[in-house]
Amino acid sequence: MPVIVVANPKGGVGKSTLSSNIAGHLAQQGQHVLLGDIDRQQSSRLWLQLRPDHLPKIESWDVDEKFHAKPPKGVTHVVLDTPAGLHGKALDAVMKIADQIVIPLQASVFDIYATRDFVADLHRRRRSDKVKLAVVGNRIKEHTLATEHLKEFLATMDVPVLTLLRDTQNYAHLAAHGLTLFDVAPHKVEKDLEQWAPLLAWLKN
Repeated sequence: MPVIVVANPKGGVGKSTLSSNIAGHLAQQGQHVLLGDIDRQQSSRLWLQLRPDHLPKIESWDVDEKFHAKPPKGVTHVVLDTPAGLHGKALDAVMKIADQIVIPLQASVFDIYATRDFVADLHRRRRSDKVKLAVVGNRIKEHTLATEHLKEFLATMDVPVLTLLRDTQNYAHLAAHGLTLFDVAPHKVEKDLEQWAPLLAWLKN
């Protein structure tokens, strides 16, 4: 049962958006998915409450930072949304269950430096190379100086940089109805699906 963790100590980088869309993709593939949320804001849990009943089901995982609750039998995938400021014992607990960690960041100098330090911390803490790490640029505005600085930074990373997801209202509009990119007609979100393809391939492998 793969456990996919979406994490970055910086707030507002789009962790819940990534988590919900990853869960939505897996559910559309026929997987039995749990979406866990240890963020105090409980954004993922709120999103699940908005999700229409006729769509592929995604279950909530009632879990605390020590992961006392175990996933029920039959679950094929767990997606875990994490809080800002994740560190110390809470981060160690996450690392113990994680198989893949997706690290989103935006084109901001504050995000860049926080992410650099976070990746170094993950390397120190991970129990083995079996825990895979990857970075995803999020809410990216092309042809801006900030994005050029981000690309320069990403070129220095010692983890794979999977994709850059554009800044679009599609995510906000879909989230407001409990939806993901994978719940609507592909032609409506064609460009976004293209940008997601490398991330989905990495998760599958």
